[in-house]
Amino acid sequence: MTKKILIVDDEINIVISMEFLIKQAGYELEIARNGEEALEKVAAFEPDLILLDVMMPKINGFEVCRRVRKNPDWQGIKIIMLTAKGREVEVAKGLALGVDTYIIKPFSTKELMAEIKHILGE
Repeated sequence: MTKKILIVDDEINIVISMEFLIKQAGYELEIARNGEEALEKVAAFEPDLILLDVMMPKINGFEVCRRVRKNPDWQGIKIIMLTAKGREVEVAKGLALGVDTYIIKPFSTKELMAEIKHILGE
């Protein structure tokens, strides 16, 4: 069964490059451009993994993560937080909220794809 990934980011250039790589790797993909849309897509798409930016319109990534982790139906969803907010306090906050991995922008696409495969157990 094809694994499903939800990209949640409002930076179009990052989304385009991730979209290309993820589709090329054979994953099913959806994109959300803000936190509110992300929660709607999580409910409808039921992703295996969320690539989640912190700084977004409407609802930030920390709050999206908190809501995903609070919902018992979504406990199996893996979350990789992708953000330019790389200070120790932000990383600690993300990990405390339940992200599986924290990757700081700018990041290597090779590193990202390796982490996706690792998180999804492939």
